[in-house]
Formats: sequence, C-alpha cells, structure tokens
Amino acid sequence: MKRIITLVAALAATFTAFAQDDVRKAASEAAAAYTEAKEQQAEVQKPKYWKTYADFDLGFNQTSLTSWAAGGYNTATLFAGIDANANYAKDLASWTNRLQLDYGFLWSADKENLIQKSADRLLFESRFGYKTAADSDWKYSADLTLRSQFTDSYDNYKLDSNTNQWSGTLKSGFFSPGYLTFGLGMAWDPAPWFSLNLSPLTGGLTFCNIPSLRKGYGMKLRDSSLDPLVGDNYNPMLFQLGAQLKMNLKAAINDVFTYETQLVLFTDYLNHPFVWNRVNWDNKLSLRVGRFIKLGLDTWTIYDPIVLIADKKGGEPTQRVQFKEFFSFRFSYTIGKK
Repeated sequence: MKRIITLVAALAATFTAFAQDDVRKAASEAAAAYTEAKEQQAEVQKPKYWKTYADFDLGFNQTSLTSWAAGGYNTATLFAGIDANANYAKDLASWTNRLQLDYGFLWSADKENLIQKSADRLLFESRFGYKTAADSDWKYSADLTLRSQFTDSYDNYKLDSNTNQWSGTLKSGFFSPGYLTFGLGMAWDPAPWFSLNLSPLTGGLTFCNIPSLRKGYGMKLRDSSLDPLVGDNYNPMLFQLGAQLKMNLKAAINDVFTYETQLVLFTDYLNHPFVWNRVNWDNKLSLRVGRFIKLGLDTWTIYDPIVLIADKKGGEPTQRVQFKEFFSFRFSYTIGKK
C-alpha cells in the first residue's frame, strides 16, 4: 500500500512540475508575442505629408597685396545665402514653397570708406497643384512668385573732395522694383527633376517705392498733363495681365556636381500680346569639394522692355539685356533631407 501511495505521489509531483513548466513557457511566449506586437505597432508611423530642407551658404574671398609691383588693391568680399523649401503632398494635392535669400558685399582699398553691394536677392515661389488623375503627370495649378531685393544699389560712384564721402547714382532699392505675379493654369511634372507650368491667366504687379526710379521701371504718369521729369507724378505700381510660362530643371551627379536652371517667360495681353515681354533666366552650378565646401557659379539674365537702362557713358536710357554672374567659394550646410 505504501508503495502505491509513494508511486502516486511521485506521479503527481512529476505532473505538477510539467504543468508548471508549461505555464511558464506559455506565459513567456505570451509576453514575447505581446512585446513583438507592441514593437510592430510602434514601427507603424503616421505618413509624413511635409518634406522640408534648407541650404545655408557662406562665402568669403580676400586679396592682400604688399609691395606688389604689378599693382592692384586689397579687397574682401562676403556672401551669404539661404535656400529653404517646404513641400506638401497628399493624394492628388501638392503644395511646393521655396524661399531664396542672397546677400553679399565687397570692400576695396581704392574706396576705403565704402562698402559696395555685390549680391542681393529676395525670391519666394509657391505653387498649389491638383492632379487631373492619380496616374497623371498633369495638374491644375495656382502659381505665385514674389521677387525683389533688400537694400539700395548705386552706380557711377564719385568722391566728394570736401567731405571725403562717396556718392553714386541710385539704381534700385527695396521693392524698387518688386515683382508679384499670380497665375492659374496647368503644370506638367513628368519627373522630380523637371517641371513645366503654363498659366494663361496671370496677373502681374510691378512696384516701385522710390519716386525718382519710377519712370525707369515703366510706371505710368498719373495724368498725361503732369511733368514727366518729376518722379512723384508717376504711379508707384503697374498692373499687367497676361500669360506666364515657367520651366524648372534640376540635375545632380552623386551630390557632387549639381545644375539647376529656371526660365520664366511673361507676355502682356494689354501691351504687345503674344510676344514674350519679360524674360528671366537663372542658372546655378555647384561642385562639392568636401562635405561642407563647394564652388558655386550663378548667372542671371533678364530682359524687360519696360525697364530703361543708361549705358556707362551716361547715354539716353533704353531697353537692354541685363546679365549678372557670381562665382564663389562657399561653406555649405544642409538641414533636412532633399
């Protein structure tokens, strides 16, 4: 009898041990499954509709001459630029925004107490698009562009021998001129590096806050009987209604060499329609020579028939093609992912 009781007790103890092991194993597996499910749930993130990034550039050039037989002047130049982007995309809708700010100045020993401006640009672009179909490259678009500069620009500097101060001819200033355009039309975006926007209905405003410059930037007289030599007699704003074509292309090779170009054409329905009255063509080339160092070459070409420009000899102001080139050695830093 004792043997039977001992055997039963042993079997019960063995069964209890196996049962406890099974419980522990099941609890461990349940805990692991719960932890894995929680981790998988944490990995599922909400979609990000906004993509933002910004490039910051800082360039400096300096020349110093000591007993240099060939001659020349000590010079120093400084350039700073910001290129910020904020882009939104969800389903069929998209909204792209870009702000470009550039400013630079130079100092030369031949004009010791004068700092001259070498670069100055304020450019904001915004476009809202809505795809015609989910698999289409075409969008209905609303495009807005604001272009101006920050500070006054001068030309033909002369030194006053009495005051030892430099003075020049005022050429432009803040919102003198300033350009604001808003257009409705269609956009074609076949690839991330290329876009074409055609706005057959575009309203354009040209601003000129400085009265003495209004005639040169195409402002109209308030009244035909007023003296055309007096700047205050001209309106500070000019409205144009027309069509605009904007093309953007960006190319990059291993993030080392990049090329970007933008061509903007505008025709005024109210004045010589179906002729491209205004042309803006911007180009940017950059070559990275290190993680934070790059060489940059920027060019700007402008033709605007309402802008009258005098030559260097002081001749009668007339229509001219404007061209500007800027080469720099820059420290560059990017925030965000392009």
